[in-house]
Amino acid sequence: MYAGKYIIPGKPFVFDGAMGTYYASICQNPLSQCELANLYDPETILNIHREYIEAGCQAIKTNTFAANHISLECRPDTVKEIIKAGYKIARQAAAGHNVLVFADIGPIPFDDDTDLWSAYCEIADVFLESGAVNFIFETFSSDEYLIEISEYIKKKNPHTYILAEFAVSPEGFTRIGKSGRKLIEKISQYPSVDACGFNCYSGPYHLLKYIKSINTEKKTLSVMPNSGYPTIINNRTFYDNTKEYFAEQMLAIAKQGVTILGGCCGTTPEFIKATVKALESLIGGDILPVTEVQKATLKEPSASNLLLAKLSQGQKIIAVELDPPTDTDIDFFMNSARILKEQGVDAITIADCPIAQARVDSSLMACKLKRELDITPIPHMTCRDRNINATKALLLGLNIEGINNVLVVTGDPIPTAQRDEIKGVFSFNSAILANYIINLNETVFASPFNICAALNVNARNFSSQLQHAQKKIHSGVSMFLTQPILSKPAIENIIKAREELNTKILAGIFPIVSYRNACFMNNQIPGISVADDIIQLYRDTSKEEADKLAVNISAQIAEQVYPYVDGYYLIMPFKRIDIMTEIISSIKRLFINNSR
Repeated sequence: MYAGKYIIPGKPFVFDGAMGTYYASICQNPLSQCELANLYDPETILNIHREYIEAGCQAIKTNTFAANHISLECRPDTVKEIIKAGYKIARQAAAGHNVLVFADIGPIPFDDDTDLWSAYCEIADVFLESGAVNFIFETFSSDEYLIEISEYIKKKNPHTYILAEFAVSPEGFTRIGKSGRKLIEKISQYPSVDACGFNCYSGPYHLLKYIKSINTEKKTLSVMPNSGYPTIINNRTFYDNTKEYFAEQMLAIAKQGVTILGGCCGTTPEFIKATVKALESLIGGDILPVTEVQKATLKEPSASNLLLAKLSQGQKIIAVELDPPTDTDIDFFMNSARILKEQGVDAITIADCPIAQARVDSSLMACKLKRELDITPIPHMTCRDRNINATKALLLGLNIEGINNVLVVTGDPIPTAQRDEIKGVFSFNSAILANYIINLNETVFASPFNICAALNVNARNFSSQLQHAQKKIHSGVSMFLTQPILSKPAIENIIKAREELNTKILAGIFPIVSYRNACFMNNQIPGISVADDIIQLYRDTSKEEADKLAVNISAQIAEQVYPYVDGYYLIMPFKRIDIMTEIISSIKRLFINNSR
């Protein structure tokens, strides 16, 4: 049966509840993935479907949420069998009842060796071949592939009904930092998606609160919350909220104009039964009319961004990177910062545990610089060591301290020898983090962050780097700090970047201090390339001669790229503050000479 005939805006339509958590709770020895039960324990899955139908739901989802070869770690032909079996079991359960069957497709985990688009198409094809006409894409963190696969399905069968749901936190963000409101606004524009909404991650109370900020006029909206917050006991997940409370909240959600309702993790047939009963009291006049929906707007800045203000006046800026110490001795760091401020440096960037080595936290050091020296800091923020919650907490603290510039980077990989002891947190990358900060700029921060990112001008395939940079700009990056420029190709790439990127660019300057340093940089540091003629200049030089070379070469490079950049990003080698001050002086002279 085609869902479009039965799902009517303003009239509640109830789905079933959780399959995975309910299956695990009723089985003495549940399979590691409930989708495998389609083949090895079909009777239990059939009975679960029947329990939900008896509870009064109008639609059931196939037991295929994680039916892909990455999640199940099995062969594609086995996945195909699981999907076919899952659809057959659901159809068997629905037979003789006025209940719809929805083909359930969850997000496929990213894998470098998997073509995700082809994988989604293969799953959709199996369902279509089995006769599916109703599809639900649930618990997605972004709209990636959703629109394309929906159009693919509609092209194969125009008479399909497609529901897309995103999993958002109580604050309205997916696990990779995407705004649920923006995802709904975007996907609502596409006719290939018939309905959209939210499921999982949050309980009914928080989703009720959140949907009040969503305009429900453009598209049929769905809400399928978890029963509440989970509790872990003996490595098993339990949900403690009562079915009565859940049903009460679902009735309130229906009154907000949400048409499609159901449950996710922790909900059972009893939750759905209570919800169906509660909705019986709903009459048309109870549904609130959609009037003015609370919309997030860009907040008026409470503090100016000195860097952006200077750049907007056409002036170039100088930023210097200081690495925080690996211990509690911060004398050199603070003394150097004082010297740099006296030199007229506009900002100090602070690395976030470079080469995956623990150092004093960059954000804490940024706060200290801001408070004690009143100099603009740009703390680096890696995705390697924090999940999205920890990142937001840190950003809130920085914003309170009046820090409104940050450089986002994915982060250096953890050395192989340490990976058993230290784990990275790669739930998002720099582009996703930038987009997350932009969303917070619009809804939370009193003074929006200026988002900086890295640009590797030494990449062999610089066209690919430019494409990646464009994605970062689209995500909210407004300034790039480049890798050190120490070769002619790097200079040429700076020129290309200026031509193609509509953003601010700070040229990376790294003074080489010895022949050994030049060789090491060229051979051991990823993302850095040193021209051979520069390397040879350092051969057999004294320390004094090498120091002069470091200053002169840095000044020459700064002059060569001057027309194509908005300032300079100086990286200090081996605590050589003496060399750094000389380079700053030469760049200051360059500014004066070009202003005449």
